[in-house]
Amino acid sequence: MAAETGSRKLPADFRHEALLETSSTNSECLVRARAGDAGNFWITAGRQTGGRGRRGRPWVSEPGNLYASLLLIDPAPMERLGSLPLAVAVAVHQAVRAVLPLAAKPVEVKWPNDILIGRKKTCGILIEGEALPGGRYALVIGIGINIAVMPENPQYPVTCLREQGASASPEEVFAHLYASMAEALAAWDKGRGIREITARWRDVACGIGEKITVNLPDRSISGQFAGIDDSGLLMLDTGAGRIMTIAAGDVFFG
Repeated sequence: MAAETGSRKLPADFRHEALLETSSTNSECLVRARAGDAGNFWITAGRQTGGRGRRGRPWVSEPGNLYASLLLIDPAPMERLGSLPLAVAVAVHQAVRAVLPLAAKPVEVKWPNDILIGRKKTCGILIEGEALPGGRYALVIGIGINIAVMPENPQYPVTCLREQGASASPEEVFAHLYASMAEALAAWDKGRGIREITARWRDVACGIGEKITVNLPDRSISGQFAGIDDSGLLMLDTGAGRIMTIAAGDVFFG
């Protein structure tokens, strides 16, 4: 049965299975979905042997960090799913902020959903979807948080929670994430709560007003980061009063 927070209903209770090791928590969630799992199901692992990031990049997954994936079934109409990464970013930001000392460097979100501490990446998020038999749709939210280990990343400077003064274990970080994700998904409300989510995202956004370069599959575009629109698209001011909206890309500052 759904719990309530004020007048807002929280999603049905999530289930959780903790694995010592798996190839990929995202892949394991998709296996469960194909077998008929009803969703609202977390899988965490102490280590991944085949973790992956966006665009098929490998995600080094040694013990000491948090590797977690959440399976959702039919989380929203397809036309509303584009705003889900913003809700996920808000939830992960809240969980990371909760375990850091008050004097820690700023925790920010780099569009759409990388979590930075002092402008260094500490978390990657990979969202994958798959159509299932019978018209169902599986969506998996994969989250890797650097807690004790910070694998090298040639694209971005990196950090981990330990380096920033946090002493929380992967289990403690997951407990915060479990709660913050339930609350953020309730606020997102199958895409109906996008205005609230975009407002929260803007409050913790990194680099609005700064010069950025966005790498697209076929080209790179530079301009001033003008924020996000009400549907969560990146707004890039390319000059002469022209604002370009971008749905997906890798953002670099400076």
